[in-house]
Amino acid sequence: MSTHDDATTTEERVPAEETGYRYTAALANEIERAWQDRWEERGTFWADNPTGDLATGAPVPTEKFYLLDMFPYPSGKGLHVGHPLGYIATDVVGRYQRMKGKNVLHALGYDAFGLPAEQYAVQTGQHPRITTEENIANMRSQLRRLGLAHDSRRTFATTDPEFVKWTQWIFLQIFNSFYDADAERPDGGLGRARPIAELEAELAAGTRPTPDGRAWAELSADERRQVLDDQRLAYISEAPVNWCPGLGTVLANEEVTSEGRSERGNFPVFKRNLRQWMLRITAYADRLVDDLDTIDWPEKVRSMQRNWIGRSTGAHVDFAVAGATEPLTVFTTRPDTLFGATFMVVSPEHPLLADGVPAAWPEGTKAAWTGGAAAPAEAVRAYQAAAAAKTDAERQDEGRTKTGVFTGLFATNPVNGGAVPVFTADYVLMGYGTGAIMAVPAEDERDYEFAQVYDLPVIRTVQPPEGFEGGAFTGEGPTINSANEEISLDGMGMDEAKATITAWLERKGVGRGATTYRLRDWLFSRQRYWGEPFPVVYDEQGRVHALPASMLPVDLPEVPDYSPRTFDADDAESSPEPPLGRVPEWVEVQLDLGDGVKTYHRDTNTMPNWAGSSWYELRYLDPHNDAAPVDPANERYWMGPRPATTLPDGTAAPANVSGGADLYVGGVEHAVLHLLYARFWHKVLHDLGYISSSEPFHKLFNQGYIQAYAFADARGQYVPAEEVVEGPAGADGEPTYTWQGQEVFREYGKMGKSLKNIVTPDDMYATYGADTFRVYEMSMGPLDVSRPWDTRAVVGSQRFLQRLWRNVVDEHTGETTAVDAPADLETRKLVARTVAEVETEMSAMRVNTAIARMIVLNNHLTALAQVPREAVEPLVLMVAPVAPHIAEELWSRLGHRESLAKEPFPTADPALLVEDTVTCVVQVAGKVRDRLEVPASIGEDDLKALALGSAAVKRSLGDKAVRTVIVRAPKLVNIVPAK
Repeated sequence: MSTHDDATTTEERVPAEETGYRYTAALANEIERAWQDRWEERGTFWADNPTGDLATGAPVPTEKFYLLDMFPYPSGKGLHVGHPLGYIATDVVGRYQRMKGKNVLHALGYDAFGLPAEQYAVQTGQHPRITTEENIANMRSQLRRLGLAHDSRRTFATTDPEFVKWTQWIFLQIFNSFYDADAERPDGGLGRARPIAELEAELAAGTRPTPDGRAWAELSADERRQVLDDQRLAYISEAPVNWCPGLGTVLANEEVTSEGRSERGNFPVFKRNLRQWMLRITAYADRLVDDLDTIDWPEKVRSMQRNWIGRSTGAHVDFAVAGATEPLTVFTTRPDTLFGATFMVVSPEHPLLADGVPAAWPEGTKAAWTGGAAAPAEAVRAYQAAAAAKTDAERQDEGRTKTGVFTGLFATNPVNGGAVPVFTADYVLMGYGTGAIMAVPAEDERDYEFAQVYDLPVIRTVQPPEGFEGGAFTGEGPTINSANEEISLDGMGMDEAKATITAWLERKGVGRGATTYRLRDWLFSRQRYWGEPFPVVYDEQGRVHALPASMLPVDLPEVPDYSPRTFDADDAESSPEPPLGRVPEWVEVQLDLGDGVKTYHRDTNTMPNWAGSSWYELRYLDPHNDAAPVDPANERYWMGPRPATTLPDGTAAPANVSGGADLYVGGVEHAVLHLLYARFWHKVLHDLGYISSSEPFHKLFNQGYIQAYAFADARGQYVPAEEVVEGPAGADGEPTYTWQGQEVFREYGKMGKSLKNIVTPDDMYATYGADTFRVYEMSMGPLDVSRPWDTRAVVGSQRFLQRLWRNVVDEHTGETTAVDAPADLETRKLVARTVAEVETEMSAMRVNTAIARMIVLNNHLTALAQVPREAVEPLVLMVAPVAPHIAEELWSRLGHRESLAKEPFPTADPALLVEDTVTCVVQVAGKVRDRLEVPASIGEDDLKALALGSAAVKRSLGDKAVRTVIVRAPKLVNIVPAK
């Protein structure tokens, strides 16, 4: 290479008599390693900050581009060829944007807390930190060989003490905050987080009332503390949790499968009541839904988030229950169907059943309702016991028959005074809504099924369409059978009927409009070792005390055993006992928190691994800052809201009102949890004034997956995929496959060692070089579509780069062959057209089609007797984002002393994009009869005359007259003959 005076050329490094100067895998590997070293030595991809230790002092460019990959977990298994797809894609985008003149920030860190390292520690005794650091080193090495243009100064792992410190600090900001639903935000909306100290000051001043109306001064110290604790965004709750003995930890609802097992490891999960940290994410439910409209995400992902939050508007309706002091309240999204409510269902855990069940069955109770019990209390207790043995997933299984028992209670329907029997059924969960539902079997399939089993009445309140065959009608139609002496909904549409009945319920004091959410507060405690310790301590009364920032980070101690005390995966009776509880000298601590030295004890739970991944995008901006997670000036520059602007090409760039990273690329499997949690943490920090952006990720792109074929023999045993031989088609027309002479059968899916179809990036580097690997992955298809891996097809990408190499370098002498003579007009036009097309495709992340355009130009140059410098240099620059190493080498051989990383992307001469002539298709009666080369500027009349004068057209028309001629100058003429 010769990019700098001290550079060593390829000729000097590789003697011609040994290898020649062909672009082989060996030469590619040498070029790639040399350029990777050079980039690192020179800080080629360092991005300047406005302030701090990563600022040069010079004004930062106005145009910036913050690019993010989803935070990788460093697995001990290493990477296979499917993993780098997203990393290559973001690297291509970043290199392209850098060549477009932008200050590009692209960094990669590691989400290093996680269960796999802890489980390995349980099995082997090796500290999770050792395992994690080894895995990071391996992953970093594999990714470095790809030539990724990361700012290496900004890398970190979530396990680094400095990162842990700021994760704990952010937790304390959440703990020391409350959500004020009436506080105005800068965007004009209502509701934001505020410091808990401000709440305390308002309570003390009397400008905000206490919950029971007493003056703040009248409350005891413990009562005041409780008032504040009840409002905190981070709080401790005694609540049912998902205990997974097999993993030794509690799981969030989102980490439990629909089968009631752990998402990781597929272990059984059981319900336990535990004292746990919770984060009040529900306070942000509306903003998390509404602000989805301010960011550029795939609609599929936005829908998934909306569904997860599950915002529903409707009404709370109170049903009076005979003998009960409190009404039975339900939430319904369809208050317009109240006249059709013929029974009610409560959860087996509902408090109504604790002491409200009558001693005997009411007169007329149907035998099917009793469950065979002699009395309601007996029936309810038996049913509650059966329900307790089921998981939430089993109870919500839509495919099973719904069962229940009559409680002996009747409620009064407030709209018609009808007596409504109250059942208990396990498909109603206490944690959702009010734990009770009103059942309208005519308009709900589940209610209809239940009504049929238990012989309950069905009253239609929505008119089905003509021809409806019966059962539950869930569509829309005019309201029917819905009137009393004061109100009639009959004939109204759904929306009008809902509004009318809700207003009536409010006037009568038996209901009110309401909004509910499926989202529940975030369970934030984990009973395991490998995670961030909580930055709090407890006093002798069990009261929580936040540690001051000067005591952060709270580091993990060494433990004698990493396993939870109960590690029987199927032990339903076990209870969580965190490993940190085995270190009493760490748990019990003497501290002075402002009122003298006292004995406190630490929390033996740790944070979930979601903690670090909920804010890492901010730390990339300012990774060495020891005074704050990120300097506000750096955050504002890289992620702050941006006004609408006009781009240099005259097009409008819309306002980015919520800010955030310019592009975030990752798999759709993180569409709910990670993205939801990160948005929540970001909004809290925004509300508290630490950052200017209200969303962390402005544009989201979900890449597809690289999958692979696996081959199994007749026994179902997998055989090495690379040793399988494809044979002729069988009777079904599909190819046949053999391994060592025996027939094997192909299946399509993921890569895995057990499937014996793993191909690693290291294999590709050794056989083809990183650039060929990059080109192949980017040319396989659209980035957002999954595609099958085919090692045999990689050679096509290698040939493209070999031809490019030969267009610049003589393979025998190593000399540069590009000539300074001007290119012919055809070549210049093709270059201009290619530049324009590649720019369009790259801007839209259609890298595969951009590569296709470059291949066409490259093949054209290959066919020339001499390759003009003015044609090949733009091609090298266009290739650079996709195959940067060979592009750098060729650029240096073309005489350029500096790296092309920040060279301007080529621009197309507009004059060369104007077509002198175009091909006009001439049709007669819709069939193509001729093609005419005509001036691009030809008028309709002239084009019509040319078409009618065509000999082919005249032959086709014969004696027929022309009825009409449709002209679309300059490319189409359609002649319609008379009948």
